[in-house]
Amino acid sequence: MDIERKLEQMGFQLPETPKPVAAYIPAIVAGEFVYTSGQIPVQGGEVKYKGKLGENISLEQGYEAARICALNALSAIKGVIGDLDRIEKVVKVVGFVNSTHDFTQQPAVVNGASEFLKQLFGEQGNHARSAVGIAQLPLGVSVEVEMIVKIKA
Repeated sequence: MDIERKLEQMGFQLPETPKPVAAYIPAIVAGEFVYTSGQIPVQGGEVKYKGKLGENISLEQGYEAARICALNALSAIKGVIGDLDRIEKVVKVVGFVNSTHDFTQQPAVVNGASEFLKQLFGEQGNHARSAVGIAQLPLGVSVEVEMIVKIKA
C-alpha cells in the first residue's frame, strides 16, 4: 500500500514536519513503536482554529482541526521512520480538546483524526483512543492530537 499516494487520492498532501514550539522532538522510535508529541493544527505554516469548542469554534471546525493534527502526526512519524508504508498499525490516539466547562462532544471532535486514520489505513487504522476536554492548549489552539503506531521491522 502506498500511503502517500492514497493521501493524495483523498485530497491531502503530507506537510513538512511542524517545528516544535518548546523543548521536545516531534516523534521518537522506541522498539517497534513510534510515539508522537502532541501535534496542533498547523497548516501551511499557519496556526489554524484558535479558540474553544463550545465558545467560538464549531464542532465542524474542531473536527477539521483534529484531522490536521493527525496529518501533522503522520508527518512527524515519517520524519523518524522515512516511509509511512512502514506503519503496521495505528495503536492509540489521544485528543485534547480546548473546550468550555459545559462542552461534552470531545469524542465527536477527535473523530476528525480517528475517521481520517481509518479511511487512510483501513483496518490497520482502528485504534484505542482517549478524547479529553481541557481548559487551554498551547498557542490557544482548539485541538491537539498525539499518536502511537506500531512499525514493521
